Amino acid sequence: MLSNIIKNIAAVLVFVPLMSKRIAVIQGDITQQRVDAIVNAANNSLLGGGGVDGAIHKAAGSGLLNECRQLKGCATGEAKITKGYNLPAKWVIHTVGPIWYGGNQGEDELLASCYRSCLNIAQEQYQIKTVAFSAISTGVYRFPVERAARIAVTEIQRFLEKNNSLEQVILVCFSKSAYDVYLSAVREMGER
Repeated sequence: MLSNIIKNIAAVLVFVPLMSKRIAVIQGDITQQRVDAIVNAANNSLLGGGGVDGAIHKAAGSGLLNECRQLKGCATGEAKITKGYNLPAKWVIHTVGPIWYGGNQGEDELLASCYRSCLNIAQEQYQIKTVAFSAISTGVYRFPVERAARIAVTEIQRFLEKNNSLEQVILVCFSKSAYDVYLSAVREMGER
């Protein structure tokens, strides 16, 4: 019995530091992150909007809007990439999260698909080693934050377990309450 407890404690102590090097949660402004790519919680048009989307477009400048026009939108659950223009990040990965309709319209799978799509783009051809995600769909799209955090952390961890291409994934939360929820989700994942 005692040996099993010690093994479990050792597993948690090893696992949490390994994941904490590759998954981080911070409270801050995603437009200020010095990473290879940031993820924009965009709308289907990719032409800017409110919240994170509007802040990223404003900080990046008009070049971002001009490039987004050429992309001709993006489907919910998918992602597209552009240059970062005036942002510290070299790239912006735009993904369209689902609007929350009560959880019976495939919202969970669409949100999970957002993370998978972004991580796949990061891995493919852009030599992205560090990526910062905003809390996709948790603003005006009203996806419950606790549920969104669990989905985000699950998809990121699954990706990192199979791929070594990314050195670090940062979950950037604008509010302290969102930060607490996402940090809790990372810690819970580390305890499994």
